[in-house]
Order: sequence, then C-alpha cells, then structure tokens
Amino acid sequence: MEKQDVAELTAKAFPENLHEYLHLPNVRFYHWCEAQYGLNKGIFNTIDDWFYEHGIENILFRRAYLIAFLELASAQSAKEERKLVRFGSGGLSAKLHEFLKGQRRERVSGI
Repeated sequence: MEKQDVAELTAKAFPENLHEYLHLPNVRFYHWCEAQYGLNKGIFNTIDDWFYEHGIENILFRRAYLIAFLELASAQSAKEERKLVRFGSGGLSAKLHEFLKGQRRERVSGI
C-alpha cells in the first residue's frame, strides 16, 4: 500500500484533525479508541492483529484501517440506535472480511 492510499483512506474515514491520533503511543491510542467506540482491549488487539495478518504491517496504516473500520462499524451501530460498537459471536471476523473486501474494491475501481 502506498502512502497516498492511506491518506485517501483516512480522509474518507475521519476529519484531518484525527490524524494526530495515529502517532500516539500504543496505550494512549488504545484508550482513545476505547473512549470513542467503547472498545475493550481484547477486541482492539484482535482487530489490530487481524489487519497485520492480512498484510497491513505498517503500524500507521493499520491504525488508519482500524479507525476507518471502527467508524464504519459505529455508523452501522448508530443506525441500530446503539451507542457503542458491538459485533456479537463471529460478527467481528465477518465485518473485518467485509470491510477489507470493500477497501480492495475501492482501490481497484479508483474510488
């Protein structure tokens, strides 16, 4: 993934002022995600590891993907009138696959 791809992804996912969160120390980044999305440490680590295992090795890229994924999940939760992001049994993996598939489709189609 090119640097430009991450900039485009993050610009779509959240406003520019949130880019500063990508550079936080890990514990502070986790606490920010916890406050924003109601994420527990196990889910946070699972998502981070999942993106790493699927080829997103650069930490800044993974964080950008993680935030974009959580923004999408929180938007879906808002439609269901829930405050916090919840995935249910087996739901996290399915949503991650769906998200990554959508990101690859966008890169291929040039969106």
